[in-house]
Amino acid sequence: MTVSYDSDFYGWTQEQADLLRSGRLTELDIQNLLEEIEAMGRSAENELESRLQVLFMHLLKWEYQPSRRGKSWQLTIEEQRRKIERRLNKSPSLKHKLPDIIDDAYGDAVIAAERETGLERSVFPTNCPWSLEEALNKALP
Repeated sequence: MTVSYDSDFYGWTQEQADLLRSGRLTELDIQNLLEEIEAMGRSAENELESRLQVLFMHLLKWEYQPSRRGKSWQLTIEEQRRKIERRLNKSPSLKHKLPDIIDDAYGDAVIAAERETGLERSVFPTNCPWSLEEALNKALP
């Protein structure tokens, strides 16, 4: 039985897994398998970028709106730090992409911080003011 990638994705994944398990490699849908494997990698990268964006946004809010600091911001920062460290531990090869990921995440964080704080974008540094290590470990006042 051949399950179509386009009409039954779940069934297709199960069939491909069964073909791999049984060593029937010539029957695999190689092109779609390759695309899905690459998509899984992009998903891990996108998750890291998203978590960095949330972290940077909250660090900006923390730094530029000290009178509004609260437990919620502190916990969001702590949570994102933990999840970023776990993602990097599970996918250490993402570390070589960090300069670009950090640049993209920080750019998005500035936009989000402008929206959430009402401060002008020009208030925030143009480039990310933290190294990854600082962003993950900097103590909050």
